[in-house]
Amino acid sequence: MSTPDLSRWTDPHVFDAGNLAAERSTRAVMWITAAMMVVEIVAGWWFNSMALLADGWHMSSHAFAIGLSAYAYSAARRYAHDPRFAFGTWKIEVLGGFASAIFLLGVAAMMVFGSVERLFSPQPIHYREAIFVAIVGLLVNIVCAMILGKAHHGHDHHHHHHEHEHGKHEHHHDLNLKSAYFHVIADAATSVLAILALVGGWFYGWSWLDPAMGIVGAILVAGWAKNLLGETGKVLLDREMDHPVVNEIREAIETAESRVIDLHVWRVGKESYSCAVSLVTKSKTLTPEQVREQLRQHEEIVHATIEIHRCDSFDEVAMGSGYCPRS
Repeated sequence: MSTPDLSRWTDPHVFDAGNLAAERSTRAVMWITAAMMVVEIVAGWWFNSMALLADGWHMSSHAFAIGLSAYAYSAARRYAHDPRFAFGTWKIEVLGGFASAIFLLGVAAMMVFGSVERLFSPQPIHYREAIFVAIVGLLVNIVCAMILGKAHHGHDHHHHHHEHEHGKHEHHHDLNLKSAYFHVIADAATSVLAILALVGGWFYGWSWLDPAMGIVGAILVAGWAKNLLGETGKVLLDREMDHPVVNEIREAIETAESRVIDLHVWRVGKESYSCAVSLVTKSKTLTPEQVREQLRQHEEIVHATIEIHRCDSFDEVAMGSGYCPRS
């Protein structure tokens, strides 16, 4: 017996188009950051500057984390049609952002450790060379931020129409791109603080300024990391039931004859949601296809599983008596 072709009844489970511009930009930024890291480490060794060496090694964690973001994009794209992923591969990107945020916390801890160490045992600093390399590092970070910013705004423009239709919803940014961007901004911020500290130390002899600025930078970076962990963790744990779309689903399908008795909503893309709904209805004719039609007014609902129970009275359901056969 031949196997029937059921393809017209099945949905492809690719809920997010990915972000090719962000993937290319993130990979470019990874190589630029890695090159700058090598320059700083070599310059630090050549000028015998601990400040530059420390910044170079600190930059290596940024290069690794940004590389992780680039890999997450390519993995999500490569496995997009893999049937083992029940709801697509978009969360690989979010997982990349989450791992990157943990690295950002590690960077903050390293900065505190290095700064406290230097407060208690100050090292002689080669100010002129250190300032020059720190300025070059800042310029490189500004270029990287512009590359990633361009990819981000290009993606925002792509979603503009959708946002216009659903203006009351929060806009979901590309969390993987945001994590790479935070690493670049964190590096830029520490470069600015390092330049201020080195200038202060060079002209006024305030050697304590360098480690003090290091601690200020670490607090800034830790704050960004905490924000990113919260955003990515929420997605990875499917903590979406407080989103406005949940009430909109209820409003779209509840009528005088039908009530929602169970509802699960979770994110499968930046702007895309999946839901599983159980309805109890007094209608003898309501079908899952009619419910699906009611949900189509919300284009962010890209996948719906619908279960219908029939009862003569809602009181039977409330009392737990009566038999409600499944359809």
